[in-house]
Amino acid sequence: MGKNKPRKKGHVPARLNMLFFAVFILFSALILRLGMVQIVQGEDFERVLDRTSNTTARIDAPRGLMLDRYGTPVVENQLELSVTYTNPSRQTSSETILEVARDLEKLIEVDTSRITERDRMDFWLLINSDRRYELVTKEERAALDGPTEEYQLELERITEDHLAELTTEDERVMAIFREMSRGYANTPQRIKRGITEEEANIISENLDQLPGVDILRDSRRNYVFGEAFRTIFGSTGSIPREKLDYYLSRGYDRSDIVGTSYLELEYEDVLRGQKAVVESITTSTGGEIERSVNEKPGQRGNDLVLTLDMEMQQKLDNIISQEINSKGGSFISQRTAYAVMMDPKTGDILAMSGYSNGEPNDQIGNVTKAFEMGSSVKGASVLAGYQTGVISHGQTLLDRPIDLPGTPLKRSYTDMGYVNDIKALERSSNVYMFEIAMRMMGYNYGSSRSFDTQRVAEAYDETRYIFSQFGLGAETGIDLPGSALGYQGRRTQPGNLLDLMIGQYDTYTPLQLVQYVATIANDGYRVKPRLVSEIREPSLSPDEPGAILHKFEPQILNRVDVSDADLNRVQQGFYAVMNGSQGTGAGMFRSASYNPAGKTGTAQVRVQGIDGNNQILVGYAPYDNPEVAFAIIVPYTVRDNSANFAQSIGKKMLDEYFDLKEERNGPTIADVPILEEVED
Repeated sequence: MGKNKPRKKGHVPARLNMLFFAVFILFSALILRLGMVQIVQGEDFERVLDRTSNTTARIDAPRGLMLDRYGTPVVENQLELSVTYTNPSRQTSSETILEVARDLEKLIEVDTSRITERDRMDFWLLINSDRRYELVTKEERAALDGPTEEYQLELERITEDHLAELTTEDERVMAIFREMSRGYANTPQRIKRGITEEEANIISENLDQLPGVDILRDSRRNYVFGEAFRTIFGSTGSIPREKLDYYLSRGYDRSDIVGTSYLELEYEDVLRGQKAVVESITTSTGGEIERSVNEKPGQRGNDLVLTLDMEMQQKLDNIISQEINSKGGSFISQRTAYAVMMDPKTGDILAMSGYSNGEPNDQIGNVTKAFEMGSSVKGASVLAGYQTGVISHGQTLLDRPIDLPGTPLKRSYTDMGYVNDIKALERSSNVYMFEIAMRMMGYNYGSSRSFDTQRVAEAYDETRYIFSQFGLGAETGIDLPGSALGYQGRRTQPGNLLDLMIGQYDTYTPLQLVQYVATIANDGYRVKPRLVSEIREPSLSPDEPGAILHKFEPQILNRVDVSDADLNRVQQGFYAVMNGSQGTGAGMFRSASYNPAGKTGTAQVRVQGIDGNNQILVGYAPYDNPEVAFAIIVPYTVRDNSANFAQSIGKKMLDEYFDLKEERNGPTIADVPILEEVED
């Protein structure tokens, strides 16, 4: 029998053991990792799976409306769409913004009229980054003090030939890039307002390819009656950089549109709308995404009810335009006229018209431009004589030429002989006013040989103080920013005080002049002029005005420091001007049924080396119960011309005013209402 061979020992179990061991290690690591994920990092991953993100957008609301005193809307809103660009960071490169601008240029029409020469130079440097270094040598750059000097030298080296390389397409891209670059980080910057429906659709379809670009719901001011009262309404525009901190502190966004002038600026807090707030909430829970939108509706700004009578405003604009244009050759240079109407008891501005340098619609010139007002101020001069005690009621003085040392001969337009205070106003005696001035200075014409310097200075102070009580040379208090005070002559020679007494030294605005005559009409009470009478909530429908939030009551600024008897004498003099046998305005007004009172005026001026006149008329009506006061000035007319502009305008203006009391047809809507050009 043979021997059994020994059995070989297998290697399989060892290998299995190794495999089992490796699997054990892997499972252990997996279990350990799962434990870490579930126990240690579980909460973190739950937050990842259960995440909520909020995005808030604030949508502009339209500004409040403006309505005239009869509830007729005069400033409305026209809704429109604007395309905006939001720069995500100040670190965004110009090249990145340029790329978006090039894409956007293909989708919208662009206005290139605002592009400046500097814009073109900057744009050339941007799109020719490789060539800009050819403008300045390395040696020159090394010698310059930093990038600013390099940049300035590059600008100087850009020639007309360089700029001629820019194409029409470059110009359009440049206009878009210009607006995009002006924005603040993370704040929408308007690129174009009033985009068409077609442009809006195209942009919406391509928003995914236009990073930072969006479409904003916007509105623009609509002036229903065209240019009538347009300058007083004011303008809106982007927040001025110098006022940015102020507006941001009051909750504005950098891209907001605000009032920038006149009523829009004065009543910004009232007219500003309450923005709609749209909050988009995205919640991710366990891999499921839920989206919801919460919207807080916005609200249009509150409405202003103006004191303006738009129908009367249109009539006054037409009267002035027709009068001035009918006799254009009567002016030394360009045709100019101003007129303002006010309720003397309330201060309500009823109409305010301006025709400046041959162009209509300079209504704000009544507030910002000042002129020598001639004899129209003589009512204040006579009252100064009463108040200082240098003349008395009914006192007669001799009207004859006055020859003072070192002063040209002074006289009235004719030697009148002896006249009293009322007749001096009726016939517009200069000499009577000269006598008041000389007596206030302690100078007795015919016997005194010299003036007392101290008395002269005191007489100036007294005169200007009394004049200021009527509003002449003083703040009127009107609810507008930036009204003028006029010019106060600096020389205090005795002869200049005589000129001051007849309105040919200091200058005043038409608004100051109407406040002066309204104070006389109102028995010495100076009332603050106003353009807004009420603030109302936004109306729900055109036929239902909003609730009154605030009603402005008439405000008396002061009572002139003269007696009722003194005022009555001047009022009688003003009545005689328009109705007396020798009244300087009687030829035009004596037959008027509304019984006016007032004062004419002529100031001699010299313009462009030519002698001319300022024609002035102030007044009120009816005399016994004044309801309208007015001031009219037509400056720089040719001397000795036959056209009596101021009186003709005044007569037609008052005729229309009292006709409207009998029958009103409402103002005429402009054929093409004007849309505001928003200021940048």
